[in-house]
Amino acid sequence: QVQLVESGGGLVQPGGSLRLSCAASASIVSMNAMGWYRQAPGKQRDYVASITSSGSTDYADSVTGRFTISRDNAKNTVYLQMNDLKSEDTAVYYCHAERWVITTRSDYWGQGTQVTVSS
Repeated sequence: QVQLVESGGGLVQPGGSLRLSCAASASIVSMNAMGWYRQAPGKQRDYVASITSSGSTDYADSVTGRFTISRDNAKNTVYLQMNDLKSEDTAVYYCHAERWVITTRSDYWGQGTQVTVSS
């Protein structure tokens, strides 16, 4: 079982920045992809960004140009740099990891970290 622990959330003013971290209990090199999702109150959990084991990145349209996902394999940590934050970015942010072993897929989730954008 892989444990994912998020950190870095908090309260920030509109236009501000935050960097989220996701520390994994296992080598993230073994993960096919890692990413971030978010869930606002009363809404479904939505995709934010992902990064593959080869370093390819992908973003939701709503965060493209403002958020950057990266990984540090030596630290088994994935980051989400969030700039120009808006009130609609307020949500609980969850780290996600996906691993394939032959034809079996495993998904792992962190416990979430709250991001609140408000003046």
